[in-house]
Amino acid sequence: MQDDDISIQNIKKKELLKVLGAVVHTKRLGMNKGINTFSYEYDIGNGLLSRLEKGLIDTKITTLWKLANAFGYKCSDFIKLIEDELPEDFNFYN
Repeated sequence: MQDDDISIQNIKKKELLKVLGAVVHTKRLGMNKGINTFSYEYDIGNGLLSRLEKGLIDTKITTLWKLANAFGYKCSDFIKLIEDELPEDFNFYN
C-alpha cells in the first residue's frame, strides 16, 4: 500500500471517529446523563467514553453494541445513524 493511501485512510478514520463521538455525545446528553452516570449504568469505562466522545480512540464492537443498546437501537440501526452523519460518498479507499 502506498503512503498516500495510508494517509487518506488515517484521515478517513479520524473523520469517522469524530462523527461517532459526536453522535454518542449528543445521544448521551439527550438522555440527561453525565459521563459518570452513563458509564456506570451501561458498564462502559468513563475514561473510554470520554475519549470516544472526543474522537480520540477507536472502539471495540462490543462497546459499540453496548452504546447502541443504551440508546435504544439495534447495533445495525446505530451504525446507520452514524453513517447518515458522514458525507454520502464516505469510504476509506478514495
